Amino acid sequence: MSAKDRFHEIFKRALQKEGWQITHDPLWIQVDGIIDMYIDLGAEKIIAAEREGQKIAVEIKSFLSPSTLSEFHTALGQYINYRYALSKRQSERVLYLAVPQNIYNIFFQRSFIQSVIQDNQVKLLIFDVEKEEIIRCQN
Repeated sequence: MSAKDRFHEIFKRALQKEGWQITHDPLWIQVDGIIDMYIDLGAEKIIAAEREGQKIAVEIKSFLSPSTLSEFHTALGQYINYRYALSKRQSERVLYLAVPQNIYNIFFQRSFIQSVIQDNQVKLLIFDVEKEEIIRCQN
């Protein structure tokens, strides 16, 4: 199991502020009986009117390394693998990639990155590190 991201607890609190209940920290999925995957968080939100729970999984990335592009490659690869594994094991969960607002504003707004995000259907949760709040959900 990999180490928790630097902003793990900050994002977790932001998610809880939005009414999400953390159900897994981390969310473990096994594929082919031998491949273990650990997505940072699993969460559920009960929608009172429908009495159905909305379930998500979130991979949190800080993008603090010197090479943002390299970190993006890693995050995208994980996201694609996790989304596929979830589709086979927990298809009711929607996968998100959580990124800090400053990185979203600086790096994720570039046209190339936006194209990659759109082509790969990456769902983003953008959060404010200082306020511990989710700022935007990009589907």
